[in-house]
Amino acid sequence: MSDRVCNFSPGPAVLPVPVLEQAQRELVALPGLGISALEISHRSKWFEGVLAETKALLTELLAIPAGYSIVFLQGGSNLQFSMIPMNFLRGTGKPADYVVSGTWGQKAVQEAQKEGPANVAWDGKADNYSRLPNAGEPKLTPDAAYVHITSNETIQGVQFQADPAFGSSPLVCDASSEFLSRPVNVAQYGMIYACAQKNAGIAGVTVCILRNDFLERVPADLPTMLDFKAMVKNDSLYNTPPVFAIYITNLICKWLQSEVGGLTKMAERNREKARLLYEAVDSGFYRGHAQPACRSQMNVTFRLPSEELEKAFVKQAEKHQLYELKGHRSVGGIRASIYNAMPLEGVKTLRSFMDEFRKRNG
Repeated sequence: MSDRVCNFSPGPAVLPVPVLEQAQRELVALPGLGISALEISHRSKWFEGVLAETKALLTELLAIPAGYSIVFLQGGSNLQFSMIPMNFLRGTGKPADYVVSGTWGQKAVQEAQKEGPANVAWDGKADNYSRLPNAGEPKLTPDAAYVHITSNETIQGVQFQADPAFGSSPLVCDASSEFLSRPVNVAQYGMIYACAQKNAGIAGVTVCILRNDFLERVPADLPTMLDFKAMVKNDSLYNTPPVFAIYITNLICKWLQSEVGGLTKMAERNREKARLLYEAVDSGFYRGHAQPACRSQMNVTFRLPSEELEKAFVKQAEKHQLYELKGHRSVGGIRASIYNAMPLEGVKTLRSFMDEFRKRNG
C-alpha cells in the first residue's frame, strides 16, 4: 500500500487498510458463496448474519444498555434533520431546543423549524462558532420535546469534551464526525445518529441508536420510509438497505474491537494525534480557529498569517503526499481531519511539514 497518500478529507474519509484489504479480497466473491457483497440479496442468510453481528458489535463497543434499538438508514444526517422533528416534534404541543455550535447545527434547526416550533437555545455565531456553551448559557425550554446537539462540528472543529447535560428532556445527538472515536454514555441520550463516512464506514448508511420509550412518541400518520418505529420494526429491511455499506461498518467494528482494542484505546490514539497537531498550531505562526477548551480531536482547523500562505501550504503539502487539507469556505484556512483510520505516522508527517513550513515562512 506504499502508493497511498495521507488523506485528511473530512468525508468520505480515510478507511483502515485492513478493512480495505478484506473488502478487496471478498469483493468478487464472498467465501463459500460465490457472490459479491455488492450483489448479494439483503434477504440472504449471509446479510441477516452481517446485520445482527453489526448491531451486536456496536452494542459491545458502545456499551449500549438494554432498552435501545439500532437501525441502519439512508439519506445521511441531512435526512435526519427532517426525520427527527417529524417523528419527535410534530404533534407534541411542545417546542424542541437546539444548541447550535456550527454549520451542521444550523442546518438541523432550519429543517426542524419547517416541522414545528424549534428554538435556538444557544447559538455560537457571535464567536464565529469557535467555542461551545458554558454551563447555564443555553436557554432551555422546560419539558421540551427534545434537546438537539452536534457533538463535533466538522467544519469549525469544535467538540464537546464529554457527554453534555442539558436539562431533563431527551437529548438527541448528531455524532456523525466523532462516532466510534471514543466511549459514550449512551444511557444519557434519547437518540444518537451518525452518517458513517467519517469513522464508521462509507457514504450511504446512517446509524441510528434510539431509546425505545422515545420511539413511543412517533405519530401514526408518517410516511413509512420516514417512520422510525416502522424502520425498527422491520429491522432496517423495510426497503433494500445499503448492503455493502453496512458490511463495511461491520468490518470497521471488528477492526476497532480486535486490532485497536476498543473505544478507550481508540480515544487514546486520537488524543495523541490531536496533541501533535495542536502543539504545532500553538507555535505562534499558526492560529487555531477553535478555542482550546473546545478543540476537536477529529477536525483540526487553523489559519495562517495570510491567504497566500494558506494556498502555498496546501499546494506544498501535496508534494509531501498530504492531501485534502483545504479548510471549508465558511472558515477558510486549513482543516486536517484525523479520524480513527488516519495512522499516527500520517499525523507525524503532517506535523513535520507544519514545522518546516513555519521555519521557512515565519
